[in-house]
Amino acid sequence: MNQTVDLQQYNKNYSLMTVILFWCGLVILTSMYITIPLANVFTQAFQISAAQAAWIGSSFSLCYALGCLLYGPFSDRYGRKVFLVAGIIGLTVVTIAIGFVDSYYGLIVLRGVQGLVAAAFAPISLVYAGEMFPPHKRLTAVGFISSGLLMAGIVGQVFSGIVHDALGWRAIFYILGILYGITAVIVIGFLPKDELHRPKENVLLKFRQMTSLLKQTQLLAAFSITFVLLLTLVGMYTVLGDYLSSTKFGLSAQEILYVRAIGIAGMLVAPFSGRIAQKLGMTAVLRGGLALSAIGLLTLGLVPNLVLIVLMSVVFVAGIALVTPVIISTVSQLGGNARGAAISFNAFILFLGASTGPIIALRLLKTENYPLSFSVLGGIITLGFAVSLFLKLSSKAPGKKERAASVQAE
Repeated sequence: MNQTVDLQQYNKNYSLMTVILFWCGLVILTSMYITIPLANVFTQAFQISAAQAAWIGSSFSLCYALGCLLYGPFSDRYGRKVFLVAGIIGLTVVTIAIGFVDSYYGLIVLRGVQGLVAAAFAPISLVYAGEMFPPHKRLTAVGFISSGLLMAGIVGQVFSGIVHDALGWRAIFYILGILYGITAVIVIGFLPKDELHRPKENVLLKFRQMTSLLKQTQLLAAFSITFVLLLTLVGMYTVLGDYLSSTKFGLSAQEILYVRAIGIAGMLVAPFSGRIAQKLGMTAVLRGGLALSAIGLLTLGLVPNLVLIVLMSVVFVAGIALVTPVIISTVSQLGGNARGAAISFNAFILFLGASTGPIIALRLLKTENYPLSFSVLGGIITLGFAVSLFLKLSSKAPGKKERAASVQAE
């Protein structure tokens, strides 16, 4: 790419692009979490067990994780925006169709299809940001995308709870379908096309690149940290909802929604993760965020009153929000020439953790020992911190000087 083209790249409306990518991450990932507060609703509606109801959420996240492996290599060959648009349009159709389902197995199948289609967003948007944003803006863009992905974990639960109470569970999917249709129009009209030169490489070679990533110990360490992020986030909120509704606190469904909503405050730090990393270094932010999350989660089951529980949940979420953009940037750096494959595989690992979270949480809840449940989840995030001690990261995130340097280099 020559200097003229690179300078034109910097004239794009990056603020608008960032807002659009943030919005997409928020509304698309909302579908993953909308079933968490509806476990009892589905057990009664379809006459199924709690374990079977958990699969309504896990089928989405598991298929989402698998889908993350597919879209990256194909978008490397054919472009990013085309897959983003096709994915959102497909998501619109499938989401509305779910509202008409009358059987448990039909719901499981369509939720899986929904997850598979929705998976186009995460890996492609992160690579898109890496290609379309200048170096000093990339980590901030990734931070906003990550905050959208993380906020969806809370917004999805609050949204589904409110809509269900007012209109029933089917209306959740109808409304989301309409939102996805509007989002598709926004992406088509306002997100620039990635008009980059793409070599005519065999797509199979891209998939082979993914297998070669597993031979790099530094990437394996980064992937293991990625795995525990959404695992503990989803697991924590699954256990927390049950804990707050227990006889000890006796909160209503509406009051639990308020507690979940407060957690959004912790996620507001994600867009600033890049700036913090520029000042303190990526290593400090990664390890500090993991330590913060471990402290918050380990303390949750020990504090005696509701105010401290809410505070510790925000502390835990803030740590996750700090770590997520940094670990994505780390994987991108470690991936080198296989950056696209590395980010796609990282997205697969991230949402594989999300599908594992509720399964582990339900097993922990069978013990009816809430301090133990939070401690086990806290132990998992602590292992992530331990692994981070073996990661060798660049000292600082890219700053503004990188912009001029990249132009001159080209």
